[in-house]
Parts: sequence; structure tokens; C-alpha cells
Amino acid sequence: MNHLHPRIKLSGIVVDLMDQSEAVQHIINHASDPQDSALSVVSANLDHIVQFGHGSRWDGSIGHSLNPTFPLRDTDTLQDPKAMSWLTLLDGAPLVKRSRQLTGRQWPRLAGSDLIGPILDEAESKKLSVGFLGGSPHVQQQLAHQLAEQRPDLEVTGFWAPDRKDLQDHEYSVSLAAQIKDSKTDILVVGLGKPRQELWMASYGSSTGAKVLLAFGAVVDFLAGAVKRAPSWVALNGMEWAWRLALEPKRLSQRYLLHNPPGLAMIRQDGSMLAASGPVPMPTNYAVAPVRGLKAFGRFVGPDAHADVTVLAVTYNNADSVEALIASLREQALTLDLRVIVADNGSTDETVAMLGTYPDVICVPTGANLGYAGGINHIRGLSGDCDAVLVLNPDLTVNPGAISAMLRRMQLSGAGIVVPRLLQPNGETYVSLRREPTITRAVGDAFFGERFSQRPGWASEIDFDRESYEHPHRVEWATGAAVMVERRLHELLGAWDEQFFLYSEETDYFRRAREEGAQCWYEPKAVMMHQMGGSGSSTALNALMAVNRVKYVRKHHSARFAQLYLQIVRLHELLRITRPAHRGIYRIVANERLWDSLPAAETDSVELGHFPFGSIIIPAHNESDVIRQTLMPLAELAELNLVKVVVACNGCTDNTAQIARSFKGVEVLETEVPSKVFALNLAEEAAGDCFPRLYLDADIVITPSALRTTFEHLGAEATLSARPAFEYDSKNASPLVRSFYRARRRIPSTSTALWGAGAYALSRNGRSRFAEFPSLTADDLYIDELFSAEEKAILPTIPVRVQTPRNVSSLLRVLTRNYRGQREAKKDKDVRNESSRRTLSELVSSVSGFQSLGDACTYASLVLIARRRAKALEATVAPLWERDDSSRTQAQSIDKQGT
Repeated sequence: MNHLHPRIKLSGIVVDLMDQSEAVQHIINHASDPQDSALSVVSANLDHIVQFGHGSRWDGSIGHSLNPTFPLRDTDTLQDPKAMSWLTLLDGAPLVKRSRQLTGRQWPRLAGSDLIGPILDEAESKKLSVGFLGGSPHVQQQLAHQLAEQRPDLEVTGFWAPDRKDLQDHEYSVSLAAQIKDSKTDILVVGLGKPRQELWMASYGSSTGAKVLLAFGAVVDFLAGAVKRAPSWVALNGMEWAWRLALEPKRLSQRYLLHNPPGLAMIRQDGSMLAASGPVPMPTNYAVAPVRGLKAFGRFVGPDAHADVTVLAVTYNNADSVEALIASLREQALTLDLRVIVADNGSTDETVAMLGTYPDVICVPTGANLGYAGGINHIRGLSGDCDAVLVLNPDLTVNPGAISAMLRRMQLSGAGIVVPRLLQPNGETYVSLRREPTITRAVGDAFFGERFSQRPGWASEIDFDRESYEHPHRVEWATGAAVMVERRLHELLGAWDEQFFLYSEETDYFRRAREEGAQCWYEPKAVMMHQMGGSGSSTALNALMAVNRVKYVRKHHSARFAQLYLQIVRLHELLRITRPAHRGIYRIVANERLWDSLPAAETDSVELGHFPFGSIIIPAHNESDVIRQTLMPLAELAELNLVKVVVACNGCTDNTAQIARSFKGVEVLETEVPSKVFALNLAEEAAGDCFPRLYLDADIVITPSALRTTFEHLGAEATLSARPAFEYDSKNASPLVRSFYRARRRIPSTSTALWGAGAYALSRNGRSRFAEFPSLTADDLYIDELFSAEEKAILPTIPVRVQTPRNVSSLLRVLTRNYRGQREAKKDKDVRNESSRRTLSELVSSVSGFQSLGDACTYASLVLIARRRAKALEATVAPLWERDDSSRTQAQSIDKQGT
């Protein structure tokens, strides 16, 4: 821009406010200027907002007057890529109205069909050449005839009428741009339709040599007389859309009736006036990926060397495919420094032996099937010094240049995550791009599946539009078969969430990346072949996919939202119950008690190499029924001195200490004082300076994988305190107890606090927050109150299982103890009341149907009884410990069955 003028921003679109003469003069001046950069002129109407605004499919793909851009599509033919400036003009009655509201001034609507006449007049006068791209050959013949008659002095350099399919071919578009450049066109009128014309200009416009490119849609048809323009009175009343819809209902009905209405809400909710500014400097640095000469052999770098990319793969019985993956990576390693690390999830075929034949492939057996997220987490700490981390499925083959293209996209866009184009075995592009799950998208997918694939984005989670797979652009998430993560983001996000054994772990990872402000981009030039069989297929796996969608929504949304989403997922499976691939899935999805039978991480035997050191404190009071199952997963760690385990037996009258001492490496302390707090402080002295430190109840089982994630997180001092994920196991409880815990699961604060899991951990700095554990009943509540939300983390681990009481009387004992502890920790009555009001508000908000209402009533009733009991105990000598023995009896029977 060469002069000051007002601008507004509507849903992220910067619109330049001008009158017609100013706009025409600016365009002509740019076309007459011998400067190198091109100017792309686009019109902002509702369709433009929907296509390019915040959260849209093409958000960030094109520039604006405050954001000049380099070519969107990277191409080796661009020896000296030129930056492009942009001008976005006001079009469409709703945007004209909104601009008046924001500026207090009436601005004219500058449609391309209104501007083209004055622009051609000026071009004819200034001897500027004009070319036309778009429209059918027949329409262009009509246009050539019209121009020859009406504008005989206009220099027309050419007409190009490419087929839509041809434009999807990158090499064809490069060749087309070269043809236009050879024609020496000053002004190129681009009528390919929105968003195709803007995307083509963003990718290839600077290669055409044109000084100005006009994205004027149907203007070629208007000039040729092929489409009749609306009468002036229709346009003045903002009804031109209705006129065009009446003329072309088949082509335009989806745009005007389905796609555009959300744009009205977008411009109302997100609009602002921008301060006037001067010229915007054009960027001069064009980022390029590392270019090296070919190596004699595509060898992978070792663990200590710098790598351009560290590849992480997880295998499980992939002997039939992993060799092809390694071979394809060898070719990438001819020009890039790659480090390849494979986590093998307990394969029983020849996978590990095959990987062992490659001395430069780092193979790390996990010892058990930890799931996809668990496998990644097992090796993510070995990524080393690199620019990016690439997570790959083992049944992929990587096409030549794919990894370099992903790196280049990351550098050009500043993306935190880049995903490639995935091909199916038949060579067709797989629909791998996804949108964030919502209620309307779940409904659309439930009723229509893959039918009506052109339905709007708010009605499908899957992006079926083939055009989405032809251009680079931002995405919300994509299937996790191939995900490149910028190194700093990889370190910031930490572990993948292991509660998702398979499926939805990538949905969660992408969401966390977006919440950190990172952009996720799709790069079509990076191509990989996916065999689509790495995880196999079965009723259980298909049901797990559906169940994990619900678990994801429960993690990130309100209880009411999640309950409605669950019903839609059940409807989705019910509507397909007769199909072979869906047979049996509905029965599992409809009955939450069956969810525990689905595939999950194996934790009996886990490879312990590269384990982060720390200490574990386990206070135990008469825990002979449960202490064995708690110590078994930790036994090998303790024996190998990988962690320090201290069991503090306090006031035990059973053989808890004897059982604990049977585990080598476990330090056992005994005291006659039957106090958990006394045991914690005693064990603290024995643990000494070993941090991070996990405080674990004696009836809680934590997996080595979850412990690894916890210690890695706190060892990096990312936060001061943390706990692993947890889930309630109430399958053997009475109906009222199950109802209580269903309600409790729906209360958001249950998922964000350190208390409730029977396990919490502190870093060295976190532990320095207090001198010793005070004489309080609720140690976990005390710890939780010490740290702000920013200082604690709930980690995405395999959940620890919290056994619930089996009957109401046992539950009331536990609740009474909890509320007695709350009264001790929160002496101020107003503070307690405020906490109760928040919980009550969350409980009420969680009600979304008859069952959740009944659960909420059960919860409220039992809590009220327990609170009254806790208050009554203040006037008496309170017992030192009120615990639930019913779940311990259950654990004892399970332990005996296991032995």
C-alpha cells in the first residue's frame, strides 16, 4: 500500500475501505509501476469470510494489505520467489452494513463486476495489457468477440480456460503461470471461482509476471454476456445473491443457503476498526530447507548427532511392513540428516529381529503393548538434538522429497505441526483431514456418513472436499499416521495422552498444540503411502474408536455436552447396526460397563531402560490385602535402583511390612503411630534428596509408563506439582455407589485437582513450598491448595484405577473422612461455602437427562449426610482413620486369583 486509508478486520479478514475511484486508481498505479512485486485484488463478501475467515478451511492461506506473502505452494521452479501484496475490497451487503457500524460512515460496495469496466477503461488509456484466466472456451470466445467490438484499443494478451482438474495438478499450474509470464500480461483477470482463484493466485500468481491479479469470480461470464447481471434495484437492496440463486440454483444453493449463513454470525461477533497505517514493507527473506549434496548411502545419524528430523515409529507385529518404511526413509536420508527411533510394543513376530539388522536404527523394546501413545512416550525423550520430530505409522512408505517438503512448509508458515498427503493402496488420496468434534458435526456424520460429502464444515468432522487436499492450508487436526512436530513444540506439549490406547490420541495432541497457539498445516507436496492396516481391524478396535471419541469429548467439554455427544455416537452405531463392519459395536458403546473389556495398555512387563530417577512414598496402615498389587509394578524399578521406594507402615497389626519387605529394593519403615501424616514425614527423611517424588496410597496401582511420564514432566521442572490421570473402578459397587461416581466424574473440578487419585507428585522446587506435612486428615487437599492452576498439571498417562467403595455405608465413611479433612484444611467457613457453591453449580450444570439428574440427586444426598457427620465429629474425639475396607476385600480376591 502506498497511501493511508481506513481498514476494518472482520473474522480475521483485513478489508481496505476505499471508494471506487480510489480502488481503480490504486490498481492502475500498481500495474503501471515497474516494481517487481505483484498485487492480488480480492473481494470480501460473506462467501469470502466463510472460506478464509477465522476457523475456516483456508484461514491464513492468503494474505492481506498488512501481510504480504511469498508463494503458498513451494516449487523448485521458483529460483527467485517474489513476494506479493494484497488488496481486499468491500463486497456484499452484510459487510457494507457492518463496515458502517464499525466506522460510522457509509462505504460503497466494490464488486468485481462493477470495477472491471473502469479498470479496463484505464488499462486501454494507459496501454496496459490484460489477460483473462477462467471461464469455458465457449465463454472466452464470446468475450474475445465482445472486447474486439467494444474495446478495440485494449491490448489483450491471451485467454486461458484450464479445466478444473488440470488446475489441481501442480506441474500444470507451474506451466500455465509460465505461459502467462511469456505473454507479458500487466493485469490478469482471474475468474476461477472462490476459493480456487485466490488459492491459485497465492500459489502461482507471482510466477505469472502480472503486476496485478484480479480475483473477480464470474466477471468473465458477465463481460461475455453469458450471465445476466442483476438489475440495479436488486443490487441496491442487497438482494443480488437471491437473483443469482434464482438463475443458478443447482450451483449456488449450497453456498447461499448452507455455507454463507454462518458468515453473518462471524462478522457480527468478530469485527473491529483498525488504525490507519502507512506502507507495509515487502518481505525479502524466503525460508529454505537445508540443501545438501547426495550422500553415498542414506545412513541415519546416531543418538548424539544433530538431526534435521528425528523419526519416531511404534511397531506391533509389523514385520510385513517395517522394512519398506526403513527403505523409504533411507532415500530421504540421502539429502537430510535423519535419526530413526522405533518403539516395539511387544511384537511376537520377526519385527524386532528385522529391526536388529539395521545398526543405525535405534530399536527400543517397550516390553508390552503400551498402545500408540504409550509407545511414542516411551521413546519421545530420546529425540535428541533436532529441528523437528516426525511420528510415523509403521505401515507407511515415504515418497521421495516428502520430509523435505514438510520441513519447508514448517519454515514457510511458522507451523508447529505439519501433516502430509496420505495415499491409499489404490493410489487415491485418503480423506485424512479432520475438524474438531462438535455436536452438529457428530449429527451430520451419524445421519449421512460419507454421503453428501459436500455438506458444510459444521455438518461433518471429516473434510471430504477433494480441493482441500490439493492446496497447503491450516487444519484443525488430521489422522495421526504421519505428524511432524517442531522441536520446541514437541518439548512443550510433552507426553501424548495414554488414556487413548488407540484412536483420538492425535485429536487430543493437535488440540493441545492449538491451545498453545501453534498452527497445524497440511502439505500436499509431501506424499506418503499408507497401507491402512497397521492396527488391524476388529469389532473391539472399531468400538474402541467410537468410545475414545466420547472419552476425548469428556476430557475437553462439559458433562452436558459430553452426554449429548455420547447419545449421538450411540445413534451413529445404531443406524449402522446391520452392517458387518459395525455389527456388535452398538452393544459395546451403549453399555459403559463393557468399555473396560476393550483393548488397553499391557503393563505387566515393561522395558525400563532410560528411566528417570525419583522417589515413591507409600504410607500403609494394615494394607496386607492390597500392598502386593501396588508394589508389583514398581518391584523391578526398585530392585534395579531406578527409583527409590519407601513404604512407611504406621500402626500396622497385620503383615503389611512383611509383604513389602519381600520385594527387593523396597525400603520399609515401621512406626507404632497409626497416622498417615506421621508416616509421610517419616518416609520423607528416608527418601532424602531423591526428586521428583510421588506420594502413592497403598491401594493405588500405577504403571511404570505413567510413573515415567510423571517423573519426566516434573524432572524438567515444567510445573511444581502433578498427578497421573485416574479413573474410578465401580463395576463391583452397588447401584447407588455407581450413581454417585457417575455424577462425580461429570464434575469438572474432579479432573483438574491433585486430590482424588490417591497419587500426586512434587518436583524439588514444589516440595520446598512447605516444611513438613501438617497434622491434617486430607494431605492431598492440603497439597492441592498450595499450588495455583499454573503450578500443577494433570498428566496424560495410562490412568491409575481408583477402586470405589462397594456399598453405601463404606462410601459414607470415606466421604465423612474427606469432609472432615476439608474442614481441617479450610478453617474459614466462607471459603468452604464458596467451594461448596462452585461444586453445586458444576453438579447442576452436569445434568443433561433423567439418568444424570438421578445421579446428581444421589451425589447431593450422600454428600449432605457426610458433611453433617463430619461436622458432628468436630465435637468429639475424631477417629484417626476412617477407610473403606470393602474395596480392599475386593482387591484381595483379585490378588489371590492372580496368584
